[in-house]
Amino acid sequence: MLAESHDEEQIIARVAALDIGKAEVVCCVRVPADGASGRGLQEVSTHSTMTQLLTELANHLVELGIERVVMEATSDYWKPVFYLFEAHGLQPWLVNARDVRHLPGRPKTDVLDAVWLCKVAERQMLRPSFVPPVPIRRLRDLTRYWIDLIGARTAEKNRVENSSRMRASSFRWWRGYFRGVRTRDDGRVDQRRA
Repeated sequence: MLAESHDEEQIIARVAALDIGKAEVVCCVRVPADGASGRGLQEVSTHSTMTQLLTELANHLVELGIERVVMEATSDYWKPVFYLFEAHGLQPWLVNARDVRHLPGRPKTDVLDAVWLCKVAERQMLRPSFVPPVPIRRLRDLTRYWIDLIGARTAEKNRVENSSRMRASSFRWWRGYFRGVRTRDDGRVDQRRA
């Protein structure tokens, strides 16, 4: 026997969506109207990706009481915006463009894309991509920097070794010293550590 279902539509009342490019960010904000008409207000604006203007945008979204900021970007252009909004106490969500592309009705321009993304986010039809928490991000940055330093050190050692090889045996002592091993005058490795 079929029974009536009273499902309430899960709608986020105050949501913003960002379409992030290299030079500009298109922002669409949807908030409920003051009256009981059930209609909402929508604002679409374009902002530069300069830090000061992004800070002004974040402050504006905080003043409006935005509950969730959904952003879509290609490449790494999302990172400064995400981190800045997170620092302002907003709840940013990064959505994968591949996941968003599969939803029907996707427009082609940046402005229409931001509006459509905002409507889809309002109805909670998106899921966020994984962005690690701040301590994990710091650890990742540190380990990547460490790997880069090791790579630079190895490249420099190889450069010096190749340079000394071209100058024959006159730099044999330098190569051994640089590698951390002493060499004798005849080129054999001394068992004592440098």
